[in-house]
Amino acid sequence: MTTTEPVAAEPAPAVTAAPVKPRPALAARIAARAGGGVMRVVLLLVALFWLMPTIGLLLSSLRDAEDIAATGWWRVFTAPSELTFTNYQRLLENSAITDSLLSTVMITVPATFLVVVIGSFAGYAFAWMEFPGRDWWFLLVVGLLVVPVQVALIPVSELFGAVGIFETTLGVVLFHTAFGLPFAIFLLRNFFAEIPRELLEAARLDGAGEIRLFTRVVMPLGGPAIASLGIFQFLWVWNDMLVALIFADSGSPPITVALQQQVRQFGNNIDVLAPGAFVSMVIPLVVFFAFQRQFVSGVMAGAVK
Repeated sequence: MTTTEPVAAEPAPAVTAAPVKPRPALAARIAARAGGGVMRVVLLLVALFWLMPTIGLLLSSLRDAEDIAATGWWRVFTAPSELTFTNYQRLLENSAITDSLLSTVMITVPATFLVVVIGSFAGYAFAWMEFPGRDWWFLLVVGLLVVPVQVALIPVSELFGAVGIFETTLGVVLFHTAFGLPFAIFLLRNFFAEIPRELLEAARLDGAGEIRLFTRVVMPLGGPAIASLGIFQFLWVWNDMLVALIFADSGSPPITVALQQQVRQFGNNIDVLAPGAFVSMVIPLVVFFAFQRQFVSGVMAGAVK
């Protein structure tokens, strides 16, 4: 008679409780909800509030001086018949304003071009060329970034008067170029330094010299940074009034000085100031939106690097 030994029962697997997911913090829940439609509405309201002065300037430029003096610009929403292009017609007939726009272009375009070209060459030299005292010279350029424009007004005025270029377009262009170069060199040097060394060495092995290397390799890669620099310089020179007020020719001042001269003794020449200010603002906006893609690419590239 065979006996069977009792088989020990296997212990039941332990039941592990599911981990309790911690509840998000209050700040995290608010941030998650804010990323939706609520935040978009808030940002839209902030954008409208930010653009309100521009909208007011545009609507004021489309109203007669009598209507502007009587009521605010928001009246056009209830009385759209007040809108007229008479102010812009008078603006085009005002030789002082039209000549000032031409003078502004003659100052802004050369000052921007010189800063971009000289800054590009200098940035490449500081990034990839070896010469005595390179680091010390670059530190000097960085130090010039903190020099305010106001400090140089008197000595530069005396220098320009001695050489005969005071109150000339050339003097204004040279002043803007000199004060725009430190930032241009600092920006482009840091951008060019991030270009892979292997790429430049491969181009040198193919027989490329420094000029060809700069024009065929560095310039295409640095296009976004150069476009960003050009936009910054253009906006700074176009909107400048202090330098233009001191160094520009009083007979053909830039638009900022010309608009300031339109202020009357007992009131503002609003029928000229409003459309003139809007035209002066629109031109830089057109330049910005024309190069918006390159500007964003340059800013994002600088942020990543």
